[in-house]
Amino acid sequence: MHPSHHARANPEKAAYIMAGTGETVTYGQLEARSNQGAHLLRSLGVAAGDGIAIFMDNSPRYYEVLWAAQRSGVRFTCISSKLTASEVEYIVRDSASKVLIASFGVAEVAAKLAPLMDGVQLYMVDGAEAPYLSFEAARALMPITPIADESAGSAMLYSSGTTGRPKGVKRPNAALADSGLDAPNPLAMVGQALYGMTADTIYLSPAPLYHAAPLGWSMAVQSLGGTVIMMERFDPEQALAYIEKYRVTCAQWVPTHFVRMLKLPPEVRAKYDLSSLQSVFHAAAPCPVPVKEQMIAWWGPIIHEYYAGTEGNGFCAITSQEWLGKKGSVGRGLTAQVKICDEAGDEVPARVEGGVYFAGGGQFEYHNAPEKTAESRNKHGWTTLGDVGWVDEEGYLFLTDRKSFMIISGGVNIYPQEIENLLIGHPKVADVAVIGAPHEEMGEEVVAVIEPMNWSDAGEALAAELSAYARANLSHIKTPRRIDFMAELPRHATGKLYKRLIRDAYWGKEGAKIV
Repeated sequence: MHPSHHARANPEKAAYIMAGTGETVTYGQLEARSNQGAHLLRSLGVAAGDGIAIFMDNSPRYYEVLWAAQRSGVRFTCISSKLTASEVEYIVRDSASKVLIASFGVAEVAAKLAPLMDGVQLYMVDGAEAPYLSFEAARALMPITPIADESAGSAMLYSSGTTGRPKGVKRPNAALADSGLDAPNPLAMVGQALYGMTADTIYLSPAPLYHAAPLGWSMAVQSLGGTVIMMERFDPEQALAYIEKYRVTCAQWVPTHFVRMLKLPPEVRAKYDLSSLQSVFHAAAPCPVPVKEQMIAWWGPIIHEYYAGTEGNGFCAITSQEWLGKKGSVGRGLTAQVKICDEAGDEVPARVEGGVYFAGGGQFEYHNAPEKTAESRNKHGWTTLGDVGWVDEEGYLFLTDRKSFMIISGGVNIYPQEIENLLIGHPKVADVAVIGAPHEEMGEEVVAVIEPMNWSDAGEALAAELSAYARANLSHIKTPRRIDFMAELPRHATGKLYKRLIRDAYWGKEGAKIV
């Protein structure tokens, strides 16, 4: 159902609450404000099928903008609040957005962006600095009743750009004028079937809303009439405190969240009441087996996992009970068949590694990138997200890594994920990236770039300790030949690592500095 139904049936119920400040927006308020926002978009010449860009931190106005766009039939592109002005400009231009709505929380970058935005109408929430106009002030002049030509819009999100320029993901039937507001929400149906989501769900959203998963799941909860608790930013102890305070029943996480919560002191972890949790799930990045084992031991067998992408071409899922018997698996295909293929595009037998493809799933294309769209298909028309893995005899998928991250050292293929999964378990390691650096004899050598728990530990002694730890648990070829340190790895707040930036620094390209 659309939130407008819940606004009529239960207008005083909280649609969302800002976790830190407690600011609450009811379904009645969300209905009025999204209607006003829809009228504003129409007054700016934004018709069904047109695009707008949203460049905001986790502002309390975010959902009001989203649902205004959704009920206007608009294609909305949510942009990472961590990007530079030139990166944002690329996405705004590539998406052909007519309006850019920023938040005061990104005002510094927004100011640099403004001179680049000729022809794009500029608005800002939570305060406004010229040339941006106040979105709330303009919206307040509009009617609270629905626009005459309501239709269901949808997101056109851009990939994280972990391996190159971000690509806009277009799905069929997006933002069609004849698409009714009550068109089925596939994610809401998955949430009901797999995670028990209902109108009673209290859902904690700990990640930035511009990413596909927090965006999609939280809007799915609101379509069901539940309440979203939106964290302004992730903090491991605060997340536990909010679960207790708001009696959270459901949440989505990424493995980085798990790692940081597990590395809290035991007495901190034990002081919060988490008994309200009924079902949680994680995705976005591979979860090391020891990390998930510890989480299940802590929270119980309520932890689900799924494997999917913004592209929507397939969806794998696994429960805690299944995972304990298939440790490391991301599940079996639900919406499409999982196919493991060799370089020729042919399917290989069980337990043979190859490219991970989906057959019979949702179709997509990359906006203004026909060559990237073509690369995502094989000769059978099956589609891939670029990952490598294998399936067992029962069809459970095990991911190895991304093909683009593979290291070739002395002619041997090495996938960093196994090495990263080991090193992240060391108590002095906060984060890790393993990449291939140039080597005169071997072609590439394995390098581990470490973000230590305490920067004061960075140095030769810790490097020697980690090298010994790796040698004791990995084959010689996989053991890093070099260990370097960074104060903070360039990791997306949703868990994805911008490994390209680290790798480029070793290959003499513009990128992250290695300390």
